[in-house]
Amino acid sequence: MADETILETRGLTKEFRGFMAVSGVDLRVRRGAIHALIGPNGAGKTTVFNLLTGFLQPTAGAILFNGADITRDRPAQTARRGMVRSFQISATFPHLTVLENVRVALQRERGDSFRFWRSDRMLDGLNQRAMQLLEAVDLAPFADTLTVEMPYGRKRALELTTTLALDPELMLLDEPTQGMGHEDVGRAVELIRKVAANRTILMVEHNMSVVADLCHTITVLQHGAILAEGAYAEVSNNPAVLEAYVGTAHD
Repeated sequence: MADETILETRGLTKEFRGFMAVSGVDLRVRRGAIHALIGPNGAGKTTVFNLLTGFLQPTAGAILFNGADITRDRPAQTARRGMVRSFQISATFPHLTVLENVRVALQRERGDSFRFWRSDRMLDGLNQRAMQLLEAVDLAPFADTLTVEMPYGRKRALELTTTLALDPELMLLDEPTQGMGHEDVGRAVELIRKVAANRTILMVEHNMSVVADLCHTITVLQHGAILAEGAYAEVSNNPAVLEAYVGTAHD
């Protein structure tokens, strides 16, 4: 299973009015791996994420998830297949409690509508699973805290928890440590490692220390195309990468 490909792109291309944002990307993500996309702003990382999850349609190429062609899937279809993404900006309900945020996500995973007017008795049926998820990411003590009152790093952990509530097979994390202080970054790294124990992670990340610590495979993008790929030791010693990215990423 370790060498099985869970996600593959073939010649993935996206053109915007003559600008080639993504150009012929052939990407393979192994099942069970933590795989990073790196590169400076404008390299095409977020565009690749948007293509993979159906928020953008490619100009050319194909996307395969578990061997099925999902190139023309819409975002909801992609999520139902088991590929779910987080965003750079925290996407939680600020005036709901931490527990209530997770319950909303569990309603979606169960196929229910967002029925905020449901009786407490019906919603309380989700509490046990919600608390299990919160305990898994060390947020159980914050269950009754309004999300708006949470520290930034904990809000990002909550976002990861709501993503986990959908029980994804593949998680796409867009800059999971962006804006975090040193302590929060360390906590986020351990959290990502923990949730990756039984799923696959594809992440965009600028923090090279995080990438070096977590990731099995790194794909380097330059001008929308793959410049290099491999383990951190290999990529970080690639002359082209050293010239184009590693120095920038450490600045």
